[in-house]
Amino acid sequence: MSDKLILRELSRYRLGTFADIVYRNALLHSEREAFVYGAERITFREFNSRTNRLIHALMTLGIKESDVIGILSWNCLEYADVYGAAMKGGFIASPFNPRLHQDELEYLINYSEAEALFVGPECVEAVNNLRPRIPKVKHYISFEGAAPDMVSHRDLLEKNRPEEPDVWVEKDDPFLISYTSGTTGVPRGALYTHDRRMDNTRIKALELGVGPDDKHLQILPMFHIGGDSHVWPFFYVGACNVIMEQRSFDPDATLQVIQDEKMTDVQIVPTQLVAMLSRSNFHRYDLSSLKRIWYAASPMPVELLRKGLEILGPVFAQGYGQTESGPQVSFLPRKAHQVLDKPPEEQKVLSSCGQPSIGVHARIVDVRNNDVEPGIPGEIIVQSDSIMVEYWKKPEDTSEVIIDGWLHTGDMGYYDENGYIYIVDRKKDMIVTGGENVYPREVEEVLYRHPAVAEAAVIGIADRVWVERVHAEIVLTKGTSSTKEEIIAFCKEHMTSYKAPKSVAFVESLPKNPQGKILKKELRSKYRKQ
Repeated sequence: MSDKLILRELSRYRLGTFADIVYRNALLHSEREAFVYGAERITFREFNSRTNRLIHALMTLGIKESDVIGILSWNCLEYADVYGAAMKGGFIASPFNPRLHQDELEYLINYSEAEALFVGPECVEAVNNLRPRIPKVKHYISFEGAAPDMVSHRDLLEKNRPEEPDVWVEKDDPFLISYTSGTTGVPRGALYTHDRRMDNTRIKALELGVGPDDKHLQILPMFHIGGDSHVWPFFYVGACNVIMEQRSFDPDATLQVIQDEKMTDVQIVPTQLVAMLSRSNFHRYDLSSLKRIWYAASPMPVELLRKGLEILGPVFAQGYGQTESGPQVSFLPRKAHQVLDKPPEEQKVLSSCGQPSIGVHARIVDVRNNDVEPGIPGEIIVQSDSIMVEYWKKPEDTSEVIIDGWLHTGDMGYYDENGYIYIVDRKKDMIVTGGENVYPREVEEVLYRHPAVAEAAVIGIADRVWVERVHAEIVLTKGTSSTKEEIIAFCKEHMTSYKAPKSVAFVESLPKNPQGKILKKELRSKYRKQ
């Protein structure tokens, strides 16, 4: 790196690649903090150096450009290093969910064809048990210290040189495989190139309005595209990302870090907002630094959003998308949330997921692929430069969801005359009861109005009379009580009676994935076993 000829150095890497951004930040923001993880505070210059060292290490191990490097870990500083190595070294990052069953991990790791696997300390035992079943993996590298029969990530950084690698990634080079959650079947890998991920990064940075003095708290897992995609808009503008040291969401620890680090931004899912607001000591924390709370991954119940706005003020913004879409599809800015003092017809926008994002075309179509009019539910389809290239090594699956350049999301929704999109539900979650269509989210919105309901999930289960009946699983707010009859009667007061639950179960908790999304697939399987 030549600081003297800085403008020449800035043109070292191809425009439109993450390699260019990593190097640009190292030159222009060299001493600014790029990442904070516990006691470790890493500048942009140091991050570039760590990235280079890891690239040289992987090349020494025989890993080549376009080879897949897998990651099985919870969030940590080393996670960012591996992304950096993929960005500049021409490798393809393939993050896996640590909560998956060993059989599922075996399938995904083999499907990815990963040559190397980076392993977090909590996953070492599981990976060692898997070794005979994942023969293509040649190198195992441990995060956060040494592990038996694995190369230490820390040792690789210490033993390799920090000079720029002789690699020239292009905009259309593959960079990332992000896996679908598998809530409706076997997970599939959405393949992204540099330019597709860069397009989404620019869209998010622009719509959020982030700048180099902002500071983002990373609590969602980086193996999920929602969590991963929120890191890089801040990195892109030279801002800092603080990575949380937690394997599961800790509301008190999160609030403490927001206060201590004076965070301006945090991304959450609705269940995490519930957890934070329910803390008895919530008001003791100083959260005045917050500019934006971005919510995504699953729909935010309107009553919960109202509560958040009343307590925290106009800091909420929403993004809608999915693994295959980039993920950014639509955006509901903070300004649009400032309607609590407006007439009911204007407050309705709080139940929308916003208008199509800049650079995104979205349509809503019927089963024949014809566009529907405002107010009519249909499937949301998307076209942008951010959507995945394809499902990794699954051409037939790809052709089923990308048709004439339009990604068919499988999400049902409608739009209004101003272009605001309202998610109704997943196409596969729709309940057909007595010949009538019922969308679970519609019922859940009513349930969340009940003062005793903390969390709710609605599914369809087999019924001899109705074929499918509307069933609600409910977690009650601490210190409250209710009955099945009361819940059903409450719903019938606020919606057409056939949409109201015909059965209700009170549970201690609802099954969730690491992003906090309620796993309705698990709920349905529970009743199929009965």
